[in-house]
Amino acid sequence: MKARIKFQKYGAMKFIGHLDVMRYFQKAFRRAGYDIEYTQGFNPHQVMSFASPLGLGLTSDAEYVDIGLKSCEDPEIMVGSINEALPDDREHGKKESAMSLVSAADYLVSLKDGYEMELQGGIYGNGSMEGNFGERLYGSLEDYGILHDKFRRAFERFYSQPNIIINKKTKKNEMMVDIKPMICFTAFDETEYRKKLSGNLADFRRTESSGSYSVNAESKADVYENKIRVYMQLAAGSAVNLKPEQVMESFCAASGISYNPFAWQVHRLEIYTRDEETKKLIPLDRFL
Repeated sequence: MKARIKFQKYGAMKFIGHLDVMRYFQKAFRRAGYDIEYTQGFNPHQVMSFASPLGLGLTSDAEYVDIGLKSCEDPEIMVGSINEALPDDREHGKKESAMSLVSAADYLVSLKDGYEMELQGGIYGNGSMEGNFGERLYGSLEDYGILHDKFRRAFERFYSQPNIIINKKTKKNEMMVDIKPMICFTAFDETEYRKKLSGNLADFRRTESSGSYSVNAESKADVYENKIRVYMQLAAGSAVNLKPEQVMESFCAASGISYNPFAWQVHRLEIYTRDEETKKLIPLDRFL
C-alpha cells in the first residue's frame, strides 16, 4: 500500500539538501518501526518519492513524501512515532493513501531585514518613482509601511505587463519563455491571499471514512519587521514549473533593482493537484 506524509521544513533543516533529506527519512522510518516496502533486485532501497523537492535554503509548510508500506497501524499512532523519531525542525501531520499529481504551489517571498533595494531605470524610468526604493530596511513602523506600499506598487506594475519574458535555463538548454501565464495570482497580505486562493480551490470535504489523519500546524514562515513580502501561486509539476526565485529575479531586472538571491526568503505554503472535472485546485493532503 502507499501512504502520503505531509511535513514542514524550517529552521536549520532548510540548509539540508534533497538527497540528504531522503536519507534522513529512510533512517527515521526505520527508527519509527514502519513496515517499509523495498524495491526488488541486487541493491534494494525503500519505496519513496517526493511530490516536489524543495531548493536549498527554502522553508515550507507543505512538503509531501509518498512511501510504500507492507502494513500499517492506526494513522495517529504512526504520526506520533515518526515525530518522536525526528528533531523539532520537522513536524509531520498527515498520513493517507493517495497519488501525487502536482499542478501548482503557493509561496510567500519575504525581504529579509537589513537589505536595501533601489528602483532606478527599468519600467520606472518615467520619473514616477525616482530614487531609492528605500533606505536600509530599519526604522519606525511608519517607515516600514511606506516601504511596503512602494514595493506593492512596483510589483503590481511589473505583473500588469502583458508578457513577462525570461531566459529559462534547464540542464539541457535555455530558451526565452513567457512566465506570465504561469503566475496564477499575487497578493501582498494574508487576507488578500486567502481571498484570492478561495476562488481557485475545489469544494472538498474530508470525511471520517476517508482513511486520512491530519494535524493542523502553525506556519513556520519567518516574519520580518519590514513587512515587504509577496504571496504568489505558481504553476508547478513535471510539465510546467516556475520557481519563485525566477519571478523575483525578473521583477528586479524589470524594476532596475540589483537582484540578491540571499536577500529573499522563500517559503512554500502549499502544493496542489488539479480536479479533472472542475479544473480547481486541491491541496495534496485533501486529495483522496
